[in-house]
Order: sequence, then C-alpha cells, then structure tokens
Amino acid sequence: MVATPLQRLVVIGNGMAGCRAVEEILARDPAAYQITIFGAEPRVNYNRIMLSPVLAGEKTFEDIVINDAAWYADNGITLVAGDPVVAIDRAARTVTAASGRVEPYDRLLLATGSDPFIIPVPGASLPGVVTFRDLDDVDKMLRAADAGGQAVVIGGGLLGLEAAHGLSLRGMGVTVIHLMPTLMERQLDEAAGYLLKTELERRGQTILTGADTAEILERNGRVAGVRLKDGREIAADLVVMAVGIRPATALAKSAGLAVERGIVVDDHMVTSDPAILAVGECVQHRGACYGLVAPLWEMCRAAADMAVGRPGAGFAGSVTSTKLKVSGIDLFSAGDFSGGADCEDIVVRDAARGLYKRVVVQAGRVVGAVLYSDTSDGAWYFDLLKRGADIADLRDKLIFGQAHAMGGGAAADPLAAMAALPDDAEICGCNGVSKGTVVATITGGACSLDAVRSQCKASASCGSCTGLVEQLLALTLGDEVQAGPKTMCKCTTFTHADVRRLIVEREFKLIPQVMQELNWSTPDGCASCRPALNYYLLCAWPGTYQDDQQSRFVNERLHANIQKDGTYSVVPRMWGGMTNPGELRAIADATEKYGRMVKVTGGQRLDIFGVKKEDLPKIWADLNAAGMVSGHAYGKSLRTVKTCVGSEWCRFGTQDSTGLGIRIEQMTWGSWMPHKFKIAVSGCPRNCAEATIKDFGVVCVDSGYELHVGGNGGIHVRATDLLCKVTTEAEAMQVCAAFVQLYREEAWYLERTAPWIERVGLAHIKASLFDAPDAVERLAARFAYSQKFSQDDPWARRVGGEDAELHQHLGEFRPFPTPALLEAAE
Repeated sequence: MVATPLQRLVVIGNGMAGCRAVEEILARDPAAYQITIFGAEPRVNYNRIMLSPVLAGEKTFEDIVINDAAWYADNGITLVAGDPVVAIDRAARTVTAASGRVEPYDRLLLATGSDPFIIPVPGASLPGVVTFRDLDDVDKMLRAADAGGQAVVIGGGLLGLEAAHGLSLRGMGVTVIHLMPTLMERQLDEAAGYLLKTELERRGQTILTGADTAEILERNGRVAGVRLKDGREIAADLVVMAVGIRPATALAKSAGLAVERGIVVDDHMVTSDPAILAVGECVQHRGACYGLVAPLWEMCRAAADMAVGRPGAGFAGSVTSTKLKVSGIDLFSAGDFSGGADCEDIVVRDAARGLYKRVVVQAGRVVGAVLYSDTSDGAWYFDLLKRGADIADLRDKLIFGQAHAMGGGAAADPLAAMAALPDDAEICGCNGVSKGTVVATITGGACSLDAVRSQCKASASCGSCTGLVEQLLALTLGDEVQAGPKTMCKCTTFTHADVRRLIVEREFKLIPQVMQELNWSTPDGCASCRPALNYYLLCAWPGTYQDDQQSRFVNERLHANIQKDGTYSVVPRMWGGMTNPGELRAIADATEKYGRMVKVTGGQRLDIFGVKKEDLPKIWADLNAAGMVSGHAYGKSLRTVKTCVGSEWCRFGTQDSTGLGIRIEQMTWGSWMPHKFKIAVSGCPRNCAEATIKDFGVVCVDSGYELHVGGNGGIHVRATDLLCKVTTEAEAMQVCAAFVQLYREEAWYLERTAPWIERVGLAHIKASLFDAPDAVERLAARFAYSQKFSQDDPWARRVGGEDAELHQHLGEFRPFPTPALLEAAE
C-alpha cells in the first residue's frame, strides 16, 4: 500500500507570527503537512519584542531565540533562511525565491510582517540612518554606539523610546524627536505622557515633542544631524527612524490578492484565494491592522484551525494593551482613553511617588485604562475591559485596584486576586499565554518556573509576567512548587556542579568537547556558558588548557574597563596600596598623554579614566616601563589587597599589616576566579582596612591573625565569618591560598564568596580545610601550581606583540563570536 503523500505547506515569513502559526498547526495535527518556511533573514526565528534588551546589552541574540535549529529538525521543517520569496504563482501553486528556488505548495501561509516607515525627507537614505525592525538594525546601532557620539531617534512611540533607552545605556547622547505633543500618544494620555517625558529627561535624554523633521543633514557622505522645520539643528552621528510601520503587502499585491491597507482576510485568516492564508502585521481584518502580539496569536490559532480542516469561531478582532518597561519605568495602557461626554474618568495622582492611574468608564463598563508607575492591576483592568464586565458594584473602589475592590480579601491573600481571574485572562503578552494555559501546563507536570517557561513559554521573554506565573504555581501546587535545579544556561540541562564534576571525571580539555559530550543544544554555546566553561577548564587543567580569550567578557579581553562614553579606564596594580614617586609620576604622565582624569579607588589604587581604545597599548607600555602591571580591575580575578599602615607607623598596630598585604597580593595576583575577589589586611581590631567585608580578610591581633571569609561590601552588605586564628604570617598566607583554591574549585562561575558560603555552609568550608591534617597544604600547593601559569602580565604580553590576533578585535564588544553574531555583523 502506497502512503498518501502529505500536503505541502509553504510559509513565507520566519518571524514570530509565521512560526507561531506553524506551532499551532503542529499542536493540532503534527502529520498534516510537509512544511517549508522561507525567511528573509539568515537566522532562526527570534523574538523581535526583545530586540530592545539586546540593544541595551541586557540580553544576547541566543537569549531571544524562540525556535532554534533543533526545533525545525525535530519537526521535519525545511527552513530556507536568507532567501526571501519574490514571486507567487497562484495558478501553478508555486513560490519563487530570490535565489531562483521554486517550491510548490498545496496551501500557502503569508506572514510577511511589516516594513518600517521612512519619512520622505532629504537625507533619509544617508549612511548612518537606520530603522529598528530586526537584528541587522540592532547590529548597525551597536557599531555606531561603539564609536560614541550623538544619536537622534525620530519617533517617540514605543519602539523609538526603547531604541533611545538602549543607545543611552550604550553611552551615546540621545535626542528624541516626536511630531505629536505627547509621547506614545496612541497609548498614553497627556498626563502619563508628561510623567514619562519628565522621567526620561531626568535620565539624560533630550525629548523634543511637537517637533517636525525637515531634513537629515550630511557631511562627508554620511549623516551629520537633523534639521527641524522650525530651523533648529541637532547634531547626530546616528539617526534612528522609528516613526511607525506599514503592512508588508508588495508580494501579495503582485500575486493579485485583495490588498487594502493590509492583506484582506476573513475571520479564518483566509485571503481572497482559498488556498492562501495570512497572519500577522501584514493582515487587514475587518478593516483593522494590528501591530501588537496578542491579536497576532489569536490570528495564528484561527489560521491553524482552518489549516487542519477544523475551523472554529475564527478571529473576531481584538482589544489590545500595551506595556512599556524601560529600566524601571512601568506603563500600562489598554482600550480607549480618549473619553468624551458619555464617559467618566476616574483618576488617582500621587505627585510624591510619581504615580498616575486613570480608568475610563462608559455605561457602567471599563473602556480604557492608563497606569503609570504602578501597573500591578493592569491585567485585571484589561480583563474587565475585554469581558465588558458590569462594574457598577465596584465603581467607588475600582481605581484603588483589585485587592481593594474585591473587599480586601485579595489584600489579605495575594493569591486571591489571581484566583479571581478567569482562565482566558492573558498572563504573558509576549507569547500570548492565558491563565488557563499556564494552569494546564502546571497540572500537566510543570512544577517549577523554568518548567513552565520551557513548556508554554509564559515568562520566557521579557520576564514582566514572572510574578504572575509564580503566583499561579503557588496557587496550583501550594508547597509542592519546585525550585528545580538551575542549569548553567538554556544550552544545557546540566547544572554548574554537574559540569565541573564531569570536566574532571571525564577529563574534558576543550570547550567543543564539553559541548559535544554533554549534548549542548546550541552549536557554540552562549554568553552565559562559554565564559563559565572557559573558567572551569582553566581551573581544572592549569598548564594544559589554553585560555580562550574570545570566551571572556569584553573588559577581560581588552584588559581595561569600558566606560559609558566608550572610552576605557586603566588601573595599574599597587601592591598592598603602596606606591612611590616614580610610579606616581608615570601615572601622571600617562593620564596627561592618554586619559582625562585619575580617581583614587576604594581599593587603594589610582584609576585612569578617558583612555581611547586605540591608546590602550600605548598606556600599557608606559606603565610597564615604570615597573607597573595590570591591576586586573576588570576581571573575575583577584582585584586588590587593601591594607592599613600597621605596626610600622600606627601606634595601635599589632602586626605588619602592610608587609603582609603586599606578600599576599604578590602570591595571589593574576589568579582567575569564579568572580571578583578582594582581600584586606587590618593591623588591629579597629579594622581600618575593612577586612570584615572582604572575600578574605586578615585582622591582626596581639596573639597573631584572625582570618575572615565571605564578606561583601556591595549592594547587599555581608560581614565575614570567622574562619580560624593563626599565629604566624606563613600560616595566614597558606590558609589564604588554600581558601582561594577551594573557592576556585567549588564555586559556580559568577558566584561571589558570600553566596557560595551561604549555599554550602561555613561548616563545609571548615571541614574541607581543617578535617584532614594536610588539606590546607594540598589546596595551597594546587593554588601555587596554577599560579605558575597565571602570573603573567597581560599588558606586557600585548605590548610585546603576543596575542596579536586579539589586537584586531579591540573594537569587538561581544562576549564571543558565535556564528549567529558573526553573521549579523556581516
């Protein structure tokens, strides 16, 4: 018997809508189609909503991938990436790609998305003028930000403000030009727009509302500024067009499909050709086009029902809501807030807190809401709006939120508000996941936040709904919620502890070997796992493993600290905080030649700021010539050994704290650690060197030395634990080396000593060091051996011509060059 061949489904568009529609089809009938997806971009499907965090440096491309290469392979999908479809032959039922590839179809799904609108002004096509729609646009902005200077963002809507925020974090001066008098006027009323404008200006951005662009200025063949119609000129090294989008309909129009503002579809997402469906931003449904994700997900569900031959109620249109989260600015908007004679506005303002809430009521029902600062009730208001709920009984309490309006029960029990939401209430806007779907995922066996994220994607994107998902976990499972083992990253199911153990047990010596043997789900890892693997291998196999510089973060690769304006700071080491006139003269000369200022640090060193990237080798050479080496102020390594003057000068000093500090620093400098590591030696219990908030601290007393561990003076201050007391300098140094090595061998990458000790317990630390009589000696010996391969000055290597290839990458500001990132940079 010959099997009936599967129908051929061709999808034009490898974006969020196209792939989501395919996911919905697979969920209904995984054997319905042989699927081919064409994508214009040369990469897998990713979350465009999360491009802003990538621009801001908060996420990498790998973090925002929705469907990786394995997903396509596992589902038998042919992905044709980087080869856009240029023609549709409806009579022959084929599509033709730019490469000339012809693909037949039985059913075609259009998900061509939208095109950015470019305002038709002189200079709009100049180099340096970019849009903000895809990863290539982000890469262009990142390259511009690396060079520093001024950016102008044209458009004060959601996308424009997120672009401005990201560029500002990257060190550029940013001016936002917006035609309308209110920022985000489609989502915010005048009051909320004013609060947003004020806050952005407080953060250093220049916001020009009511400003109309006349021309983009040119100098030396590229963008130089923007001139407004009122004559004002704003200098610019980069101009970002973020004034809106238009449905991408050219392909559909050339194929003869019905097109108005968008590709015209019915409630089942069928176009004027019954064999062709369409979803996403390219679509026009009942006269409306949508640019937010929630209605797109509804379209995808309707299209999937139709595609598998089980059409349901279809898509009847959507009420949308908007969330903006820019570094602590919380905004929520839904429905119609224009008000009118037959509407009632309920408003609360708190000037001291910068809080604003407005709910618009019409005929006893919520029709719109705007929330600024406190958006916790956004989901509740949105649910009331979508359901058209009668709020007459809640009217007087409505503005104070769900907890108060529900009679105080929700205030007493924070889960009551969540329990009151209906199953169709939206929890995750980024991925279109309802409360019912999350609960079904949990009852189906997802007992932890990570499990929910991996199975239904709620909270897997921007993370703003994480609290809601955690509430549903608590509501559904009670005390049975599992924290779950925290894996190294999304590339692997192994924990940090598993990976460290297996590297030693199975003698893995290379990063690709680890990834291959432990079944990494990505070809080259990510910005989280590669630096960790590099450290674990370096620690496990000193002298054997070759340090992979490209798996280090930018500061460690460049041996200097990048600053917000794109320049660098350079910190030479001062042993124990001591210096001399010759070193001071060298620092002064170097600052005058290459820097702009010098700052005394809390670690008793001098930090030279304002050094240009191209001047780094020169300043290293000058400081090396004066006998100074890198202070490793940029690395996951020993930073400083802070000392007081001790018994040599101070009348209270009990021991030579300065001398001991210098000797400890000379023993430990250059050592790579899981995280930064600070040491201090105080000459008496007055503790002037603040030894009791350091990773390792020595407090000198009359009888010898008290050794302390696990302190932290950062955001969450933690005082040290007393480890032991010793009587001699030699013992203090040996215990220090042993403790450092124990930390190096056991802690997880990016885990400071304080959380490490709190995780494993001080008793474990003491037992590991002191239960066996030779434990301290063995650990100290392993540390001394590893230091043979670590105590080489990276500045001197660079100046001497070593690491020559890395010199070529001084302008590359990514954790490592994955193929996806290299592809995006081309």
